[in-house]
Amino acid sequence: MPRRFIKRYMPDEATIKEHPHLSKLGRFIHDPNLWHLNRNSVSLAFLVGMFCAFLPIPMQMVVAAALAILVRSNLPIAVGLVWITNPLTMPPIFYATYRVGMYLLGNPVEDAQFELTMEWFTRELSRIWWPLLLGSVVCGAVTAVASYFGVRYLWLWRVGRSWKKRSHRNRKRPDND
Repeated sequence: MPRRFIKRYMPDEATIKEHPHLSKLGRFIHDPNLWHLNRNSVSLAFLVGMFCAFLPIPMQMVVAAALAILVRSNLPIAVGLVWITNPLTMPPIFYATYRVGMYLLGNPVEDAQFELTMEWFTRELSRIWWPLLLGSVVCGAVTAVASYFGVRYLWLWRVGRSWKKRSHRNRKRPDND
């Protein structure tokens, strides 16, 4: 079953409830529906987590947790998925989303000379924020919707396969009538 596979890699409920930032969600984090593993809660968690992973903002985990509570999806999975964008993967992911944003706006991608100054950073950030945000939201939405339907399909496929195996095993078993 997909449930056993997911439980093997899912963080502990107590660990998440004790997280310094997530503990600010108070009583909302104690809703038992946020901890269930079923097709609906897991696919919604993928929708929330994948969308939030592409947001170019600090504290994506808090946003993912708030959205998971709002849509009543599996909280640990939604929060865990934001780590797709970690310090190692952020530069290529956000560069790709910037390029998507530039493409959608019809602007050519310009090369910038890197300088380690605050003036350069603020100048470049003011120039790239809109394409980065647009590309991130579009890529996040596309990835979120694709993962939502992908998880639902894989869950149904896996359950169907388990039923077929069980049915096949039961047919081979001799009757003791």
